[in-house]
Amino acid sequence: MKKTVVFTAACALLTGTTVIQAADPANDAASAAPASEASPLTGNLSLVSSYRFRGIDQTFGKPALQGGFDFAHASGFYLGNWNSNVSSGAGYPDGNLEMDFYGGYKTSFGDFGVDVGAIYYYYPGSYVRGLGQGHSGTVDNKEIYLGGSWKFLSLKYFYAIDDYFSLRGIDSAGVSTDRRTRGSQYLDFSLNYDLGNGWGINGHLGRLQLKNVANGNYTDWKVGVTKDLGGWLLAASYIDTDAKGNCGGNGFAPYCFANSLSENGNAGGRHKDAGRSIVVVSVSRSF
Repeated sequence: MKKTVVFTAACALLTGTTVIQAADPANDAASAAPASEASPLTGNLSLVSSYRFRGIDQTFGKPALQGGFDFAHASGFYLGNWNSNVSSGAGYPDGNLEMDFYGGYKTSFGDFGVDVGAIYYYYPGSYVRGLGQGHSGTVDNKEIYLGGSWKFLSLKYFYAIDDYFSLRGIDSAGVSTDRRTRGSQYLDFSLNYDLGNGWGINGHLGRLQLKNVANGNYTDWKVGVTKDLGGWLLAASYIDTDAKGNCGGNGFAPYCFANSLSENGNAGGRHKDAGRSIVVVSVSRSF
């Protein structure tokens, strides 16, 4: 079925995290800065029941296999790569892979920490023209970030230096305005607390300001628990948002996603609210 401009915009409005991703890969890399005797190169591998990025469904409710590599120098500089399968219907026409590349600098002063860097999201095999907004190329996103932390609390600010995931502006009727979404912002407040004996709790509150897209702004939140079993980390999280994604409601719902989206703009026949509440479970290991 040929999708409408309204639905095109809906598919384009992806927003992770992670669970980022279930997590923030750049933040995780920086936090893993090694001691002098440890190797500066580490890897990670995870299996999650559903991939949520900034609270928004990236896999149409299906599981994701995720992993990457990080290099963290003792000076505080770091580089990394993180990857996950995704659904083309989340705004990546004909694409099914996300690749993140990031780098930055992190340092600490007693209980306080500072983190500054940049991250590039790339979706090989995807086609911007499938979003129906008259542009070409591969779907991607470029952000710079600045973060601060105190003990188990952190605050991080992201700023898009190009169109946010290749999206252009959309009005309240779902019609493209071709206005730039460069300058979109995301604020992430997180808590990670070690309870001892391998147990931990975590929480997150985020806010997206999506520039020039009607109903694009939203808040997401997460509460979770983790358990370390001999190096294998088990996690369960409750994730929810107030994103407008009701597929059967009135008005423009930018976070109503289809199960697939092709280069020529054809969408799959099934739809879901990509910001609906969900419990995500995962198992991961670093090496």
